[in-house]
Amino acid sequence: MCGICGKVSLNGDRVEHSQLQSMCHAIAHRGPDAQGIHCDTIIGLGQTRLAVIDLSQAAIPPLTNEDKTLWVVFNGEIYNFKFLTENLKARGHYFSTRSDTEVLLHLYEDYGCEMVHHLQGMFAFALWDQKRQRLFAARDRFGEKPFFYKYDSKFFIFGSAIRAITAHGGITVAPSWTAIDHYLTHQYVPSPLSAFAGIAKLPPGHWLLLDPNGQMTIQRYWSPELQKPALGSFLDLKEELLTRMRESVRLRMVADVPLGALLSGGIDSGTMVALMADSSSRPVQTFSLGFAEQGSNELPFARAVADRFATDHHELILDSSSLELLPELVRHYNEPFADPSALPTWHVARLARQHVTVALTGDGADECFAGYVNYARAMKPHWGDFLPWKLKKEMGQFLRLLATPLGKSPVRASVEKNISRMTGGLPERFLTRMAIFNAWDKKLIYSEKMKELLANKTEASPGLPPPWHPSMEGWEWMMRHDQSNYLPDCLMVKTDVASMAHGLELRAPMLDHTLVEFAATLPLHFKHDGRMGKKIVREAVAGLLPREVLNKPKTGFGIPLGAWLQERDGKMLREVLLTERSLQRNLFNPDHLHRMVDEQVSGRRNRGRQLWALLILELWFQEFIDP
Repeated sequence: MCGICGKVSLNGDRVEHSQLQSMCHAIAHRGPDAQGIHCDTIIGLGQTRLAVIDLSQAAIPPLTNEDKTLWVVFNGEIYNFKFLTENLKARGHYFSTRSDTEVLLHLYEDYGCEMVHHLQGMFAFALWDQKRQRLFAARDRFGEKPFFYKYDSKFFIFGSAIRAITAHGGITVAPSWTAIDHYLTHQYVPSPLSAFAGIAKLPPGHWLLLDPNGQMTIQRYWSPELQKPALGSFLDLKEELLTRMRESVRLRMVADVPLGALLSGGIDSGTMVALMADSSSRPVQTFSLGFAEQGSNELPFARAVADRFATDHHELILDSSSLELLPELVRHYNEPFADPSALPTWHVARLARQHVTVALTGDGADECFAGYVNYARAMKPHWGDFLPWKLKKEMGQFLRLLATPLGKSPVRASVEKNISRMTGGLPERFLTRMAIFNAWDKKLIYSEKMKELLANKTEASPGLPPPWHPSMEGWEWMMRHDQSNYLPDCLMVKTDVASMAHGLELRAPMLDHTLVEFAATLPLHFKHDGRMGKKIVREAVAGLLPREVLNKPKTGFGIPLGAWLQERDGKMLREVLLTERSLQRNLFNPDHLHRMVDEQVSGRRNRGRQLWALLILELWFQEFIDP
């Protein structure tokens, strides 16, 4: 795993080596083993390397082809690189390394932009074509690896982190208020936005081409579209699923460095460990994390899996003192990021890196096999579901009219949320349930200044959510929504930043795109049995995992947030959100902000998710925006 960066001059100015050095320095933690830079007049490419495959000096990036007309920087792993290498050699290509990076150069020589369709893996790369004077870049299908860029009439600058771009110098740093608004809805900044005005993300499953005239083209090359239904019995498809999962795990165990697994205690990570143990000649190293609060502790389930497969098991217990790490966490994430599980992920990644360089995770199964509890909650019938669609919308308008006398109050916000759940379509019901701050919450918390900033915003909003019609199957729509949005912009961001901060590479076998495409062909009743999700996964691994793990309800990798925020009379909340420094930003209604903190600390109402999002945002302003 690595960090990449680069610059293309669009006004004829020479790209300086020192600029690339500064950019590489900003992402040195992503690649502590080596650094390489290539500069040639209008192009500069840089990479910091975490050596995983081919540890030799010859594989230090950037790599080039035989006649030095192509140069590439690459972050990620191409799992089918051995197969591709043999095919390319048979076509006459010469390889000077054993690395997967070099495959990209020769694929581009043969297939150009269509090369991405041949790649099985996680990746973000940029390739400079000297003959055509153009830059080609691409990001993997699920956004496992990041790609940020800034593009104007003078230059195109890119990097694995926003800090790589701002380290170039001369970059104006300012918040994107559109992005901040979306962040306070989703707990993350959705692609293609970034939290910084003028800096964007290349969306997952897209490639980018910058031509000699400085014109940029961005094109989608893959999306999790619904597939034709699979043919076969449940038994046959269950066996095929297990075979595919075994192969996906096997491909991701290729490494020239120590390898292990993050073990949460759930069925997904447990399955990864079971399949790794079956393919390994030595005990799998596993890493688990628990909390001092008994109700939040899943370590007994992780231990059951570790004992079953005799792994070399490592554990860590967290308490509220880990909150002291928040400023460092915010610094590494670059953008405001309010998924509380980022904190335990950070700690378990640090634990794992003390023993291994690569670790497998179970990420991706919930989005493929209807694993989230929220799906069932969103599909729970309401009386409004029995009304015709048009009448239901009219009923919603009538109920909102009745609620008008409540004004802009917390009661009104709660009433509006319930009206949306009862009378809205599935997207409205699902997104209202998932939102940190819904539209009415924002009417209460946003100051007049914040409302004015959003009224004058210039950035286009991302295309959320995916299209929906009442005739669609709701479960499939929610899974597609999360595969397109929550998975790449939240889960993959969380794991990439937390792991790369410690020089650890994480791999997700359940996100092999061929496995995801197979999952999309399975009937819904194979995935959800009306009680629990991932039905066919549970059946496929029933002979592998302990019964208590198989039957355990879905739980997240969260922290005991409410209890931690209440400690010491809400000291952290008051010292970050209610100080003069914070309140002088005049972005939020101070009376409502005080009320929220008091409700949380007193236990009258759980405001944990909302206050956590505001806490992270304020720390982000202090780190990146304040002079």
